[in-house]
Amino acid sequence: MTYVPALFAPVLAAALALVFDLPKTFGAHPWWSDTVILIGLPIGVLIATLLSRLAMPKAAKVSLMGIGTLATLGIAQAGKARFAASYAEDAFGGQMWYVGWIATCALLAALIATTLWPRNRPH
Repeated sequence: MTYVPALFAPVLAAALALVFDLPKTFGAHPWWSDTVILIGLPIGVLIATLLSRLAMPKAAKVSLMGIGTLATLGIAQAGKARFAASYAEDAFGGQMWYVGWIATCALLAALIATTLWPRNRPH
């Protein structure tokens, strides 16, 4: 039961992000800014759960999720720029923008959960 806060925190963060429409504030398209959260949250919780099974230091896991979050946010912003520069004709840019935001939300949820996950115990 010590892992419950680690799983509850990303859900709470996602709920707050939905209420305040944070992805739209940071550059997601207004039509699907809520969808990227709803798709990314369960993926992120699954990633955090799988990461908890790996025998690596917690700091490495948190760093990996933090770097991944920043990288996917950069991909989303690059996709947005490509899509906008092409006057909405660059389909790959649009996919980078959309999938980049899903990945950003997933890795941010995983980052939150991994940060709060209890230490690994020997079995």
